[in-house]
Amino acid sequence: MRIVTLILLIMSVASWAVIGFKSWRLWAVSRQANIASSQFWHSKNLAQGVAALGDVNAANPFRDLAQDGLNAVEHHATSRDDLHGALSVNEWLSSCLRRSLDNSAARLHSGLSVLASIGSTAPFVGLFGTVWGIYHALLNIGSSGQVGLDQVAGPVGEALIMTAFGLAVAIPAVLGYNTLLRSQKGVMAKLNNFAHDLHAYFITGSRVSQVVANNGSVTPVKAH
Repeated sequence: MRIVTLILLIMSVASWAVIGFKSWRLWAVSRQANIASSQFWHSKNLAQGVAALGDVNAANPFRDLAQDGLNAVEHHATSRDDLHGALSVNEWLSSCLRRSLDNSAARLHSGLSVLASIGSTAPFVGLFGTVWGIYHALLNIGSSGQVGLDQVAGPVGEALIMTAFGLAVAIPAVLGYNTLLRSQKGVMAKLNNFAHDLHAYFITGSRVSQVVANNGSVTPVKAH
């Protein structure tokens, strides 16, 4: 029982640590999204806009998108003899932005598998502790030769607490997973919109909201 209790305690600490860290990270990315939707597009030039997104060493998926898009356009222009030169700048830029989106999605999703695992296994770990506790309680009662309600109720009641402990660990992990996953989808929607705008800017020289959908030249970029 002590080993099971220790395992559930470690699971609880791990789940709350992931919930706290991921919540802070998503809050920081949401602030970065506000900067990307306001200060970036109000900058006088691209260099000023990229600088407004924050320090180059800071984890900022919006800055990564802008920088990756700029690098893709510059690299395509200076390396036309390479294999990717057979692709149009539109296709090459879309591929680079999509790759950047996929990398950002993977980083945002990291850690959520821990919550999913804890949420799905903690009840069974608690149930195992209950069964193990009841088994040993019955063995002790049988060896003592005394069978009474007071001899049974105490040990069995203590063993049943393990099931409640398992549920107490699993429920916050499941709720945290669902909440963080929903917040992550909102952040990814903002990243996709920003990538769409960047694609339009690099291809046409204007933001997507200013582009008239006349020939379908602006291709939405979505993460898989």
